[in-house]
Parts: sequence; structure tokens; C-alpha cells
Amino acid sequence: MQSIEVNKNEAGQRLDKLLGKYFNLAGKGFLYKMMRKKNITLNGKKCDGSERLQEGDEIRLFLADETIEKFSQVKVQQVQERKLDILYEDEHILLVNKPSGMLSQKAKDTDESLVEYVTGYLLSSGQLTREQLRSFRPSVCNRLDRNTSGLVAAGKSLAGLQALSAVFKDRSLQKYYLCVVRGRVKGKQQIRGTLTKDGIRNQVTVEMEAGTGAGKETGKIPETEGRRETGGIRRTEGRGRTGEIRGAGGREDSKAGASICTEYEPLYYQEGYTLLKVKLITGKTHQIRAHLAAVGHPIAGDYKYGDPGANAEVKKKYKVRSQMLHSFQMIFPQMPEPLEGLSGKCFIAPVPGEFGRMFGGVDWQEAARGQEEEEKGQEKAEKRQEKPEKGQEKSEKGQERTGREGFAKTGKGQMG
Repeated sequence: MQSIEVNKNEAGQRLDKLLGKYFNLAGKGFLYKMMRKKNITLNGKKCDGSERLQEGDEIRLFLADETIEKFSQVKVQQVQERKLDILYEDEHILLVNKPSGMLSQKAKDTDESLVEYVTGYLLSSGQLTREQLRSFRPSVCNRLDRNTSGLVAAGKSLAGLQALSAVFKDRSLQKYYLCVVRGRVKGKQQIRGTLTKDGIRNQVTVEMEAGTGAGKETGKIPETEGRRETGGIRRTEGRGRTGEIRGAGGREDSKAGASICTEYEPLYYQEGYTLLKVKLITGKTHQIRAHLAAVGHPIAGDYKYGDPGANAEVKKKYKVRSQMLHSFQMIFPQMPEPLEGLSGKCFIAPVPGEFGRMFGGVDWQEAARGQEEEEKGQEKAEKRQEKPEKGQEKSEKGQERTGREGFAKTGKGQMG
């Protein structure tokens, strides 16, 4: 007989889900049969697998050691040791500055990704054991393309993963990117469109929504300079303008697309290129890259959606070998336990060397501070809007009170 004491990373899930992790080589039918026969019990009682586990619960396994060994296997992929650029770490999460060229998550079994490097780091530092990997594995909560650098949030505990996943899902965590695009971009813009993914080619198409950005009222696309037709992009005139990103052969994906929204503002312009700060309103595959290409400003160094001429130019002049897109900044909202200490905090990932070579005079901290001030300004504006409402409530209460007093006085006079 063996027993399992439920720990904090295992609590909160169903019993059958946890058993499936421990007995990862066994079928579900075997596990349910063992529970029916009381070969597996929970806190000394018969169980059916639907029970929600709490920390400290005891699962007893009345099985032979050989059976347990046969159906249970802990796999730890051996990967080359990589020193991670950790920007923040606590008991529950890690914030890592991912370099360009590293996968966030592996696409096939033989891949090595940030997830495996984080797991290796936690194992080597004694924060995680192989035995604990039976029921919990660290993971990332936001994925960046292989050749996109910058901030990635990873969960070290189940509570950390759940709290992070919640703010990424409800979009209350603010994410900002830096990118370098071809041409001059004028003014802050918000653009919308529909994105459709072709999973076979790992490529997307974007159809622009008419009348987004600066030209919302007139149906024109945002004012820009330096646009020209690029390989892989077709635009059709109409009310507004549409941009479709096509792959080899021009085949389109016929599946219904997803609505996307991207906000950006120019920070600096020089020698035919603009440094943009981008706020990701929605987060879809290749969204920033394809959306900017669709308005005629492809990201420099992007060999999938970019302009071959611009790519060759920045490679020669600035030694740029991958897309100039960097996950630069994260601003945390009000966070629940156990991450309440992160509430309102801002984290910045240092930019790669290519950005410095192209825009050497930029004060990167100032670019981040500008956004923080904007966020604080929005909060103050919201509070100011609340105050008149509260004042109006007080006024209405005062009028109501005066009315009651007047009614009482009038009543007394009539009675006298």
C-alpha cells in the first residue's frame, strides 16, 4: 500500500484528474475500476473520482508496487542548460526576458522551449523535485513567437498559474510591445480587423475593418507615409481599405476569422523607419506582425509578413536577423492572493541590441514611464467621473431630507 498526501499544487482539482497525472500510462477505465473496488480510496472512504481535492487529503493506493511502477512514469526532457534572464521571481511566478530564437512552448516532442528551461532551472535550484512533476508542471501563461523577444510570465505553482492565467484571459494585465516598421507613421492609432489562421502553413490572413484608426469618421485608413505594395499583401479599394496577408500561391483560409484590435503610437522616426509602441488589445497568432503589414508598415526583419527589400536593408546596415518585435512592458492590475504584492507593478524587459543599433538615442525608461503616466491619468479620470456621481447622490439625498423636513413642519402647522 502507498499513500499520496495532497499538496498545495494538487489541491483544487478533481481526484480523477490527479490520478490521471500519477498513473499517466494507465487508461481511465482502470482508474475508475480501482476506485469502485476500493483499491483507491480518499481519506479512508470509497470515492468515484469527482471529488474536489483539498490540501492535506490522503489518497491510499491498495496496489502492488509493480502495478504502480508499471502505470506511472515521470518524464523529464534533458535539455541543454540555458541561463535565463529572470526579471522577477517569487514563490509562485517568474518573469523572463525571452531572447529571439527561443520557443515559448515546444511544437513537437523533440523541441526545446522556455518551458523546459524553466523546469530545468527549478529542478537544479531545488525548488522542484522529479516526484512533484508527477502532478504539476511549470508552464508559461503568454506565448511569444520564436523570433519575438521579451517578457514571458511563467507559473511556478498551481496558484500562480491560475492567477496569471486569469488576468491574461480577462485582459486586465496591460501588455506593450516595441517594434520597428518601414515608413513614417503619424499619430496614435487604433486599428481593427478580422484575422484568419491557416494552421497548415502557420500563417494568417488579415482583413482590415473599414474606418478604423484616425480615419474612423471618413472611412479612411490611418494617415501614414512610405507605404508601398509589398510581397504577400493585396489591398482592395472601397469604403476604407482592406489588407489581406497571403501565403505562397495566394490561397486563403475559408474558416471564419477572429476580430482583432491593435493600438499603436510612434515614438521616433529616422532613415525610413518608425519605432512604435504597441498595445495588444486582443492577442491572436501573429496579430501585430500581420496587422501592421496590412496597413502598409511591415515590421523590419519579418521574413513571413515583411518587405524583402526592407529586411535586406536592415540586415546590412544594422545586422538585424529576425523581426524587430519585443514584448517590452507589463503592468499588473489588482491581483488576488497569492500575487497581491504585484498589484499595480510595472515590469520592463531590456531591449535587444538591434533596437539600440537602429535607435541609439532612445531613452527606453522614458518610453515606459510615458505609458505608466497614461495609465495613472486614465485611473484619475475614472475617479473624477465617479465624484460627480457621488456628489449627485449626496444632492439628491439632501433634497430628499429637506423635503421630509418641510413635510413634517407643514404637517405640524396644519395640526395646530
